[in-house]
Amino acid sequence: MFKNLIVYRIGPTWSANRAALEAGLAKAGFVACGATQAVSAGWTAPRGLAHAPLVESVAGQWLAQLTVEQRLLPSAVIRRRTDERVAQVEHTTGRKPGKKQTREIKDEVVLELLPQAFTKQAAVKVWLNPAQRLLMVDASSPARADEVVTHLVKALDGIVLAPLHTAQSPAAAMSQWLTLGEPPAGFSIDRECELKSADEMKSVVRYARHPLDTDEVRQHIAAGKVPTRLALTWRGRVGLLLTDAMQIKKITFLDGVFEGGGKPEADDAFDADAAIATGELGQLIPDLIEALGGEHEFGTLAQAA
Repeated sequence: MFKNLIVYRIGPTWSANRAALEAGLAKAGFVACGATQAVSAGWTAPRGLAHAPLVESVAGQWLAQLTVEQRLLPSAVIRRRTDERVAQVEHTTGRKPGKKQTREIKDEVVLELLPQAFTKQAAVKVWLNPAQRLLMVDASSPARADEVVTHLVKALDGIVLAPLHTAQSPAAAMSQWLTLGEPPAGFSIDRECELKSADEMKSVVRYARHPLDTDEVRQHIAAGKVPTRLALTWRGRVGLLLTDAMQIKKITFLDGVFEGGGKPEADDAFDADAAIATGELGQLIPDLIEALGGEHEFGTLAQAA
């Protein structure tokens, strides 16, 4: 259900209310791109059914989904059509258009081409844990997660969100785990890692399907390279890749996690998957925060931001 997670702390002033959340998202529901609209974003039902709620509650966890649609215009097509128009103007007037006029021609070309462009949609899962006051966005990049957060803040009055920061940086913690060969409680180190140097060379060493408890890895760290990605397994149940930016990537639920409940009907599969995934990850995230020395206070975070 979740592939990547970026975690945010919900500020203490927001009063968690599912009905208010549903109403807020409904005001910003998804509408497909208009003929000359490059991008459109809005909230859709996470269950994927027409007229289903925009906020699903499963085992005390709230699930939502932001859908982003964009029209695909290849830059090469825009450039070629713009060059043709510029050449026409030059042939007609006897002078080459300046930068401002060329930019205006390009804008006109884009407006003409947009209605003919194909559209592409991407759905981003959002998970709110009201009890722990955490927001998780299933995004592979901070930019996409920030886009989701921006839409959420616009839709909900009074909500304040800040990226979750821990007392110890993930890079420092991963360096310590690899150097000492001692992963934190509940975790084991797997066989994938990326190390980068902080100097002007920006050299990178990557290990894949390779043991990491070696002198070679420790020597790289001693020489100044910093772990930026490290594969971990949590309690033999969930595999993940932790990054230096506190992203949880490549989430994999291991054998046995989704077994034992029988095969649910199609209508119940969403609830079963959501309950298991949020149940496992709802325990993993606090363990990870503890492994990184605990969390900074929200107020300290806000002042720093």
